[in-house]
Amino acid sequence: MIKVSFLYPNEADQKFDLDYYTGTHMPLVHQRLDSMGLLRSEVESGVSSADPNAPAPFIAVGNLYFNTADEVHEGFKTHGRELMGDSPNYTDIRPQIQISELV
Repeated sequence: MIKVSFLYPNEADQKFDLDYYTGTHMPLVHQRLDSMGLLRSEVESGVSSADPNAPAPFIAVGNLYFNTADEVHEGFKTHGRELMGDSPNYTDIRPQIQISELV
């Protein structure tokens, strides 16, 4: 199984609208990618770092799960521009993106 993680660093003076991300953006992701192999998604909201008094290193993390890397690449080749084009509606943070194989 393949996991695509979008990690949004917790940067000062940056915006992240979690309500828009979960209520509008993620449904759009599913509308576009479910037929291309998207199995499920998860959204994490950062609480803290290992030190409970320190802020979380990431304000949010979005995870998408596919069976194969080819499904990921085909899905984003087809719909990536539209999906990434929606990002100014919820954030001005450039995410770190990692594609991983679950072992």
